[in-house]
Formats: sequence, C-alpha cells, structure tokens
Amino acid sequence: MKRLRFVLSLITNENDYQMEQARAAQETARRLDVDLEVIFADNDAINQSQQLLAIIQAQSGTRPDGILMEPAGATGLPLVAQAAASAKIGWVVMNREAEYVRELRAVSSVPVFAVGTDHTEVGRIQGRQFAALLPDGGSILYIQGPTASSVSQLRLTGMFESKPESIRVKVLKSSSWTESSGNHAVSSWLRLSTSHEERVDLVGCQNDSIALGAQKAFQELTSGGEREARLKIPFTGVDGLPRTGQEWVRRGTLAATVITPPNSVPALEMMVSALRGGPQPPETKLIEPKSFPDIENLGRGRQV
Repeated sequence: MKRLRFVLSLITNENDYQMEQARAAQETARRLDVDLEVIFADNDAINQSQQLLAIIQAQSGTRPDGILMEPAGATGLPLVAQAAASAKIGWVVMNREAEYVRELRAVSSVPVFAVGTDHTEVGRIQGRQFAALLPDGGSILYIQGPTASSVSQLRLTGMFESKPESIRVKVLKSSSWTESSGNHAVSSWLRLSTSHEERVDLVGCQNDSIALGAQKAFQELTSGGEREARLKIPFTGVDGLPRTGQEWVRRGTLAATVITPPNSVPALEMMVSALRGGPQPPETKLIEPKSFPDIENLGRGRQV
C-alpha cells in the first residue's frame, strides 16, 4: 500500500493552540503511519497562498495526497482549494466557514471537507462564564482576535448572545492570536488618559495567549494602587490546552478558559480513512467546546 503524505498549513508558530494543532497532528500521523509536513504562514494569507500553490504545482511525484489548512486571512483560500482538487490533492479547511467546499465536493474525485469548532458556542460559553464570575453585573474589557477572522466574529456574536444585560462590554481588537498582540492592544488602551478612570471588573479574551499579553500590559503600564487593583480582577481566555490554559486556571493566572480541542486530529483521521477506501467525510464536522472549569463550579468558586 502506498504511504500517504500530507501537508498541514497553520497560521503561526507564536501561538500555543497552533503549536498544539501541529503537535497533535504529528502524533496522529505517527499513529496512522502516514507522513506529515507542518508549515506556518507567519500570520500572512498571501504567504500561505504562495506556500501552498508551490506545493500543489510541484512535480506530480512530490505532491502530497492531502492538505489540511487553517487560514491566516479572511478567506478559506478558494482558488488554492480549487487548484488542489484539480491536482487530485485532498483538501481540509479548518476553523473557517467555506462556501466553496460544497461546490468542490460536487466535482472533485478526492475528499474535500471542513472541520472546525463551534465558535459561536465558544462565545456563548464565555458569556455564561462572565455571568458566573460577575453575578451582580459589571464592566468587562473584551479583547477580540483579528477582525478579519470569522472565528473572532463568531465568538463575539456568541458572547453578546449569552451575557446578561447587567454586564457592559468594551471591545478592544487584537491584530493576531499571539500574546504580543494582546499586550499591544491593552497597552494602546492604557496609554489613553481616560482608560485609568474606566471601571473594569473582568478582562475576557478570545484566546489564552491574548489573555497573558493583556495581563502583562497591566503589570507594565499601571502602578501603585491601580496596578494592585487591576491585577486582582479575573482574566479569562479560550483554547484551554492541558499544559497551558488549563494549567493557568489551576494556578490562578486565569479565572476560566474554554476548551477547544485541536481539530487537526479528526481532520487528519477523516482524510486518511477516506483515502484508504473508507466513507467520504461529511461536508462539515464541528467539535463542541466546553467551559473549564464547568460553569457550575465556576459560579461556586470551587477548585479545579
């Protein structure tokens, strides 16, 4: 039997979730006895497109059997996906709604599908966490991921759906999913003279790395009583990886996170199964997130 080869294209190597996507996929590749190459786009959609087109347009003997891709930009790279399908290379888009998937499936002889997390539900869980942490209401500083990403938009929508009316939200925008961008977003806000007078009862972030960057900004740009007060407020995030987000909750660095398991694992499993003669994957598979700790324990202040 031919040994299958795959390429996993990820957004950045400066984010713990992206690195866990890579690690988990490599572990899965070893278990399934397939080859996997991981590449990173450095937060640049054009770079990602060029990287993948070079792979697709290589000599036929060197092309992979499938590409798994988490988009670095606002689109799911539809032209690149079409080129892959035309070259008979399987295609999985991760963590992004992509309307072209249905169209390509209708004409493609190789697997084409999407795997993602229910990001609207991620936002709803965050809204419920805020309600548990602030039962009497209050004011939240909410750090959104890059606005070009549908993930950040869906999480924002879900959060506003579930948070109580008694909780007011001020949204700041982070340019990427990294700790440094979270630090920059909050640092820029703290440099406004009005920010030091604004009430903040909780800082909610769209991933755990951004939350750590936000904390560092408060440590670096506040002082005295303000610094002491700001660093006592709860910080929350998303991703909830065992060795980072969940551990930070146990240590008290974060008050809560949302667990979003790496979807590179089911993406690779489904692709390999299909190419080995198994059933074709569904058009879209969504992985359900969950609160850490669960909402009931969070509301009662139990240890995790």
